[in-house]
Amino acid sequence: MTSTGKGLCEIDIAREAALLEVESSVGNLRFDGEKVGAYLGVDNESHEYETHYFATSLTGYSDWRWAVTIARIDSESEPTICDVVLLPGPDALLPPKWIPYTERVRPEDLTPGTLVPTNADDERVVPGYAALPSDEELDPAQLWELGLGRVRVLSPIGRDLASDRWINGEYGPDSEFAKSAPKACASCAFFLPIAGSLRSAFGVCANGTSPADGHVVAVNYGCGAHSEALVLG
Repeated sequence: MTSTGKGLCEIDIAREAALLEVESSVGNLRFDGEKVGAYLGVDNESHEYETHYFATSLTGYSDWRWAVTIARIDSESEPTICDVVLLPGPDALLPPKWIPYTERVRPEDLTPGTLVPTNADDERVVPGYAALPSDEELDPAQLWELGLGRVRVLSPIGRDLASDRWINGEYGPDSEFAKSAPKACASCAFFLPIAGSLRSAFGVCANGTSPADGHVVAVNYGCGAHSEALVLG
């Protein structure tokens, strides 16, 4: 903290502190006007502290302001500069909110050799011993035998998230192909139901002439390559 001199009001003291900060810290950055501009007001945080605000014309910092915090123990003591910082105002241009990489990464971001680790506490998976027989197609006794099965398997949350993506995706019932299909995948010979608890809702298309070949499709998806779309004659 820096003690101030006598004979100046606190606004003047705060302005001088902001000017000193500009000269010593900002360096060669450009200003479009006054480095420390108009007085914008004061925030009385407590009886001992108050923060004074001044406009700045620093290029690229629209609606930011200098904030100078001053402390005074009592009415008889000299004010002391506690802090001088540049803060955003209500209409300031700010960077986008930081998002963890686990929420930013997309399938198209992966390239050969790229690793995307799964957190130990990822809610989409549970320990392998928590798997249900219907999910893993193992005998209940086998699930408890040490060393069998996978370390982690899908949790109910993980299955729900996958189901939502697939239902609402390109091979779900609301796609353009499905809306114009003669019949749904559930009755198609090329439909291979997947294993586990999602068997009744999803499968894999095995029709080489279908746009969904090799993809997970909903039972109520469909396309023009349905096995029963026969040519009569």
